[in-house]
Amino acid sequence: MSQPANLPAEEWALRCELAALYRLIAHFRMTDLIDTHISLRVPGPEHHFLINRYGVLFDHMRASDLVLIDAQGRRVDPDYSGHEVNEAGFVIHSAIHMARPDMNCVIHTHTAAGMAVSCQEQGLLPITQHALKFYGKLAYHSYEGVALCLDERERLVADLGPHRAMILRNHGLLAGGRNAAEAFHEIHFLERACQAQIQALAGGSKLTYPSDEVCRLTASQFTDDEEGLRLIQLAWDASLKLIAHQREDYCS
Repeated sequence: MSQPANLPAEEWALRCELAALYRLIAHFRMTDLIDTHISLRVPGPEHHFLINRYGVLFDHMRASDLVLIDAQGRRVDPDYSGHEVNEAGFVIHSAIHMARPDMNCVIHTHTAAGMAVSCQEQGLLPITQHALKFYGKLAYHSYEGVALCLDERERLVADLGPHRAMILRNHGLLAGGRNAAEAFHEIHFLERACQAQIQALAGGSKLTYPSDEVCRLTASQFTDDEEGLRLIQLAWDASLKLIAHQREDYCS
């Protein structure tokens, strides 16, 4: 399936990019059957965003499986009216897209390590370089049950504040960025930090902690300057090569 005639070229390109991101999340084993979601804003004053068709595994996601919805969860394109959208996914993602114009791409996961850290009272510990990327830059949101209530959106946004990553207590992880590459970079580091923490705690030995000065220094070294963004894009381009053989399928 090539680009449908009724879709703008820009939207189709974003659909292909988002489908690739879904498959990379699957490749790195950050999936939970048909649950969890990744969304990507489509440019324009309407504040529409793409989200997955509910019922499709991430490693099978295609551009045509993505659904364009508005801030109220209504399907925008009638050609995709038969695609179901998970309500909890809509609530979480719409909250962030409505409040954070700088977060065009949002990833939410339920990994074993992410859920485990979300249950730990101390949250993410500053014990690894990966974790220090988020030192002073990580938000927390208390669990309120399955995210089906629209009024939770205000609390999600308030808890997220200016950050781009958040631990959803007793639930999972959330991260975003200005594009797919940045969002993927954020969730990869957060997931790896959680994995390392669970394994370190399981070892039973006393942990060492860097000084606060070193923690703050390390956090500042993960920058959004030109070089930092270049490295993020470099990692994204390299990751796409892992699924290059699937491009004809996911971009369909």
